[in-house]
Amino acid sequence: MADVDGKEVASNPTPNAENLGAAAEAAPPKTEEVSEGGSEVRLAPQIGLFTCITVIVGNIAGSGIFLTPGGVVQHTGSFGLSMVVWIVSGLFSLIGALCFAELGTTIPESGAEYSYILAAFGPLPAFLVLWVSLIIIVPTGNMLVAFTFGNYIVQPFFPDPDCPPPYVFVQIMACLCIALLTFVNCWSVPWATKVQDVFTVAKVLALIVIILSGLVYICMGHTENFQEPFKNSKGGTDIALAFYGGLFAYAAWNYLNYLTEEIKNPHRNLPWAIGISLPTVTVIYVLANIAYFAVLTPDELEQSNAVAVTFGEKLFGPMAWIMPVSVAMSTFGSVNGGCLSLSRLFFVGAREGQLPGVMSMIQVKRKTPLPSLLFTCALSILYVFVETIETLLNYFSFMTWLAIGVAVAGQIYLRWAKPDLPRPIKFNIILPITFVLACLFLVVMGTIAAPMDTLIGILITLTGFPVYFIGVWWKNKPKRLVQFSQQMTIFLQKMFIIVGQEKEE
Repeated sequence: MADVDGKEVASNPTPNAENLGAAAEAAPPKTEEVSEGGSEVRLAPQIGLFTCITVIVGNIAGSGIFLTPGGVVQHTGSFGLSMVVWIVSGLFSLIGALCFAELGTTIPESGAEYSYILAAFGPLPAFLVLWVSLIIIVPTGNMLVAFTFGNYIVQPFFPDPDCPPPYVFVQIMACLCIALLTFVNCWSVPWATKVQDVFTVAKVLALIVIILSGLVYICMGHTENFQEPFKNSKGGTDIALAFYGGLFAYAAWNYLNYLTEEIKNPHRNLPWAIGISLPTVTVIYVLANIAYFAVLTPDELEQSNAVAVTFGEKLFGPMAWIMPVSVAMSTFGSVNGGCLSLSRLFFVGAREGQLPGVMSMIQVKRKTPLPSLLFTCALSILYVFVETIETLLNYFSFMTWLAIGVAVAGQIYLRWAKPDLPRPIKFNIILPITFVLACLFLVVMGTIAAPMDTLIGILITLTGFPVYFIGVWWKNKPKRLVQFSQQMTIFLQKMFIIVGQEKEE
């Protein structure tokens, strides 16, 4: 990234009060320009294919494979049905990712489902997705992964299973993790991508250790847990909840699409990264679960809050500390990926005039979206102190699949409404139709299984309507409110040395 140390930044004229609103008002003030050297203040394409792969793999293989196997077993009741859930969840995620590969090359803008819904259905549906992401999806996703990091990093200091680590210690470590990685992402995009690369390799190695250990255990003749694989299998709404758990473990396959504008040659690297990453993760997940089942009984899996740690304690003895450290490294990398990717959602939303314009600004020296990163950090830390994790997971699953399903429905709509739109990649229409129907099934079954959580999720979504009409649609706001917004924007610009993104010539 270009550095602008020692370069004089020309001040921008004071923004017109009529063009600045309160929160969620229109576009930010005109971009400042660097007067010497012609350096642009913008997020430049600098993410190559390898980092594209690590963004997907690193975000998917975060806490889910270490957090949800027990929940999947609890809802399926058997090893055989659990494996079906893991395989089908992987295939389902691959179909969704391929749909997003077409969307990402057809609409080459950052923001993922938000940008796609905006292009297909207009500003109001897009804002509702943005609102739900702000209230539920982004902070819950980051919190769950950071909380898992905190749980695993303190685990070696409390080896007695009857004496779990104090909850406040886990919360503190989760907050420190989010804060540190937000600083890294604010400081430098290349630093953030290097962290992503290193910790993705580390987490894959940790999973390989689990897989190889389990296979050796099987080769030693320990196959008793695989006898009658479908015995005690459950059905009905339990299967839907099992898929919610499995799909949560595969969640984040769409995170690379939040970074489309920062990918080098996105028409090539985006689909290639998806095509390599999803099959790789599916194979790793299936083998890891086979390893878990080889060593742990279904009851042990259900009762464990840290499956990999329980696995290590039973298999590695004095070296069991390796597993919590490895898992902590894995989740640390996933939090970094969340900071890197999800902050761009708020950046794009502000750029479109649906969030305060200051959030679409970039730090002049570091060329990072500092305001949106700090905002994402604050939301995530706030949710660390919410103790009803299972309820948040239900909200997360319902909202995520609803938003992604609508985005892929937009893909189908654009095929009809804009058939001449350039599509570098174009899959058979059966693929997005299948995915939308599957999303609809998940939403309906999740509603039946957890109706109160779904109702609360719908009510949260509906709160977006008044926010949209007051914050975005209503243009003639009181002058004092407009002036206050303008003064706050200028104050934050001076404090953080941030300006709006320059348009590409």
